[in-house]
Amino acid sequence: MDRPGFGGTSSMSFSSSMPGNGFPPTDLSDVEKDNLRFELAKMEEEIQTLRQVLLTKEGDAADIRRQLGMGPLSNLKENLSKGWQEVQTSSPYLTASAVLDDINNSNVCVRTKEGLAHAGHVTSSALSNMGVVITRRLASMRALPLPSPPRTLSHTMSVPSMRHSSTFKSLEEMVGSVKKRR
Repeated sequence: MDRPGFGGTSSMSFSSSMPGNGFPPTDLSDVEKDNLRFELAKMEEEIQTLRQVLLTKEGDAADIRRQLGMGPLSNLKENLSKGWQEVQTSSPYLTASAVLDDINNSNVCVRTKEGLAHAGHVTSSALSNMGVVITRRLASMRALPLPSPPRTLSHTMSVPSMRHSSTFKSLEEMVGSVKKRR
């Protein structure tokens, strides 16, 4: 690019007389500036008027829609329906549908569907048979007598022998040191 500031070696320089608005100074007379200010004020007033008119028109349109029984959701539904109809009649959609139909009716797809259907039937049968076997096994277990009541746990260590263990002595020392602090 040959414009200043976009090349490899050129650099942009800004004049120190640039006003605070960031635009370069213009060589307009005071009368021309006053005329432009007047035009700007007039244009901004027109813009405000147009905004008010637009708001009024939008309100009127909303009232008419309400009188016709058309709510926001019905508009959305209608727009989506029209959009879907346009998609379904579009050339890319029709082409893709034809290709998918061809794939769906191909030998590979048909054989795959048949293979998956067969695998589903075999799996279903195997799970059914397994359920029957488990049910029979549970029924036969129900007929068995209950086991004898559980035994109570007995201590493997007596109280006097526990008193001489290192763990008990350590605990006893800790309790003793807490008692001495009080």
